[in-house]
Amino acid sequence: MTTTPDLPSAQAAASSATGSPSIIDSFVARNRDYAAGYRDGGMDARPVQHVAVVACMDARLDVHAALGLQLGDCHVIRNAGGVVTDDTIRSLTVSQRALGTRSIALIHHTGCGLLSLTEDFRRELEDEVGIRPSWALESFTDLEQDVRQSMARVRTSPFLLHRDDIRGFVFDVTTGLLREIQP
Repeated sequence: MTTTPDLPSAQAAASSATGSPSIIDSFVARNRDYAAGYRDGGMDARPVQHVAVVACMDARLDVHAALGLQLGDCHVIRNAGGVVTDDTIRSLTVSQRALGTRSIALIHHTGCGLLSLTEDFRRELEDEVGIRPSWALESFTDLEQDVRQSMARVRTSPFLLHRDDIRGFVFDVTTGLLREIQP
């Protein structure tokens, strides 16, 4: 059931066994190039724009480029679906209470994989590995309603200090445009 789209697990295992480079090896090599020209700009961990963005982990969504942000402008919290979970609330709480963010943007997107997954995914996973996942899948069938649910979860969290500037959007992966969802 679980495979890596670009490198099937059997091939990945064979690659490790034969010593051929993995994708992560290429990351390490490219990091050396990056580090050679890197200069500490003296940035603080506090985002310049005082905003946190919760977005899906989908590789088609470049949060900084889509929102016109630079490194250091925001906190980006990503997960499958961009849904607000307990762990998202944990990260937002740290972002607000320890690092000064006040605004929150929630971004889901068209063509999200969670639109087609069901609880069968968790059952199949449990059958495969022998352990029931402790987390909820948080799949959904209505994109806009899930954005509204995520906004409601943020607005009702007692842990967050700033709940007045929370907005939700759907990013269209074919046009690059954001569409705002009203609560």
